[in-house]
Amino acid sequence: METLNLTNNFLIATPSLADPNFQQTVTYICAHNAEGAMGIIINRPMTIDLGDVLTQMNLEPLTDEIRATTIYQGGPVQQDRGFIIYNPPSHWDSTINVSKQLGVATSRDILEAISRGRGPGHVLVALGYAGWGSGQLEHEVADNAWLNCPADAQILFEVPCEQRWQAAVRLLGIDLDQLSPDVGHA
Repeated sequence: METLNLTNNFLIATPSLADPNFQQTVTYICAHNAEGAMGIIINRPMTIDLGDVLTQMNLEPLTDEIRATTIYQGGPVQQDRGFIIYNPPSHWDSTINVSKQLGVATSRDILEAISRGRGPGHVLVALGYAGWGSGQLEHEVADNAWLNCPADAQILFEVPCEQRWQAAVRLLGIDLDQLSPDVGHA
């Protein structure tokens, strides 16, 4: 049996997923292996912005545009910890190179660079992450809680957050109105 590996994929909540933590979300899967999975929700903006986070870290944003950068609620786990999805990949003190196009960093040095206008070309900053134990995500996918497709940098960085769920579903060529909420297995 082939092992499911959703690293560098979007995990798209189906309309039947009622868990308020994940309802109508798109999650970027940063790591998925036999021990579990870790992802960052990319379409749940918070009421704070990057300027608020940088100020708490004693960093001063160079511009109002940097200050106003949206912060996302990345998931229900460790909501006080920051994660930065970025493009193009480069090396920061604490980095996971997820693909040739995308990386995830958790270190202060990337935030210092961003605050000075010297960070990566594209960033998505989130607080918290979503995590699944060994086999849990595979079980949820088999139960039709999630759809998945390869991640798309345009959706991550350019599509307005309120349109990301629908845009990710469109990558699959699926009409959400045609999806049944009932679970079935062939």
